[in-house]
Amino acid sequence: MLSVKNISKTYKGSNKGVKNVSLELNQGDICAFIGANGAGKTTTIKSIVGIHAFDEGEVTLCNTDVKDTPEHFKSLIGYAPDTPMLYDNMTGKAYIELVASLYKMEKVALDQNVTYLLKKLELENAIHELISSYSHGMKQRLVLISLFMHNPKLIILDEPFVGLDPNATHFLTSEMKRRANEGVIILYSTHVLEVAEKICNKLVILNKGEVVVNDTMENVLQEASLNDIFRDVMSDE
Repeated sequence: MLSVKNISKTYKGSNKGVKNVSLELNQGDICAFIGANGAGKTTTIKSIVGIHAFDEGEVTLCNTDVKDTPEHFKSLIGYAPDTPMLYDNMTGKAYIELVASLYKMEKVALDQNVTYLLKKLELENAIHELISSYSHGMKQRLVLISLFMHNPKLIILDEPFVGLDPNATHFLTSEMKRRANEGVIILYSTHVLEVAEKICNKLVILNKGEVVVNDTMENVLQEASLNDIFRDVMSDE
């Protein structure tokens, strides 16, 4: 289980940040994490994955605390940021091997998983080229390969469909469902509400740094479409 309890973070010199953000996700959950620009989604995500230190609160995954044992915590997760930051002077293959070494992957598992992912994400012909030659979409696909290949227990995706072509989009949607069926927890930040409505069973809406909706997707959609719910929540604030 992923447990986020009362996370608060305020950036120095401003009143921006998040306040008392809480959520709980169990094995197999796909949670849509949505909000307007500046609502605090990325701040929360970076706090969960251990990039940002937070002022108050607690984050645990499978009883592992991100503050107490950050290295072990990070070994359990896979994270795709909204803007991939990669090493342009490396080839795609070298980058994958670097990530694999950090996760201490065995060669047999690495070769098997990467071969499958390269084919599905259609990056086989470019894997030996420098990352500096990659388009944004190719970089995004490389990040997804490095994320999926070590089979994390928690996957966090921040606007993952940006820059992906229809084939890669279809694969990612199918792969999220497949991984969730195998018990992986997925937290999925997006502005594409139609996709979130179809594939997510949990919903968290953030506004002005605070959680304003935390429910199952089924319960929420009894009232209206996700798009209508989102607009209503934003207009009420």
